[in-house]
Amino acid sequence: MPTELAFVFPGQGSQSIGMLAALAKIQPEVESTFSAASEALGYDLWGLVQQGPERALMATERTQPAMLAAGVAVWRVWRSLGGPLPSVMAGHSLGEYTSLVCAGALDFRDAVTLVADRGRLMQEAVPHGIGAIAAILGLTDEKVQSVCRIAAEDQVIAPVNFNAPGQVVVAGHTAAVERALKLAQATGAKRTVVLPMSVPAHSPLMKVVTERFAERLAAVKLARPSVPVIHNADVAVHAEAHKIREALSRQLASPVRWTETVQTLTRRGVKLVVECGPGKVLASLCKRIDRGLTALPAYDVESLKKALDQTTALLEPTPGVNRLSAALGYTGA
Repeated sequence: MPTELAFVFPGQGSQSIGMLAALAKIQPEVESTFSAASEALGYDLWGLVQQGPERALMATERTQPAMLAAGVAVWRVWRSLGGPLPSVMAGHSLGEYTSLVCAGALDFRDAVTLVADRGRLMQEAVPHGIGAIAAILGLTDEKVQSVCRIAAEDQVIAPVNFNAPGQVVVAGHTAAVERALKLAQATGAKRTVVLPMSVPAHSPLMKVVTERFAERLAAVKLARPSVPVIHNADVAVHAEAHKIREALSRQLASPVRWTETVQTLTRRGVKLVVECGPGKVLASLCKRIDRGLTALPAYDVESLKKALDQTTALLEPTPGVNRLSAALGYTGA
């Protein structure tokens, strides 16, 4: 089976003030992408990302369009300079929308306003302080599920991200999450971390807005993806618009099955994964799930150089790759 390339796109949690600043200095696609997003949203998204305040960026209705624009911007840099196309894509949570934009299934401007509305609806479902989300490291999926059942009492808590073996994210009512973390530590968890997100994403608490979000999705035009996209909720590829809408609507209150997603990539012959967007969370998770994968982040000049080097080493030479290399000041040394 020939080596295949996959692109993956991060979700909330990878954002930071100043992200993509270095890449924007040499690649105009970055700021032009954010400019288009700003026009769609009615406020200066690039200014927020570069200057803050951080509290505003961390609000989910602003984090989501910021992360989508960041992933699309890096993708446009890669493609405009001739970087090779992947054979399959996937995104983590919000990143699923980024992958659909990059696969040509969803218009960028439509996606920016869609995910802003998604974030607003998610926050309306669970006001600030009512819900929380946290990572539990070092327990099996089954033990985390048991912890959640015990910690729930009369509240809601559930596993929401199966990120890698031994790394599960839980979300729900704040008090239930706090109980779960204490119980997880007593059960043998290596570490527990409360995540900087303002909503308990993918938890059953999101079910109250799934119908409203489905109505919002119905107004968005979707096309057949030019590259297969693996969806979070069912770990499946969909080509029809109504199936994509169903998968996106279901995703809102369903766990992100990332471990299974990466395993599906490898079954499709993927040996090289490029994380397209700020940070390197997904690249790290991919390597943890399958040590046979080469997984590389691509978000600044140096990481793009390395991604290009590995791509050309593992794949057949692609027209235009030398232009990408030269534009980044890469000589192959």
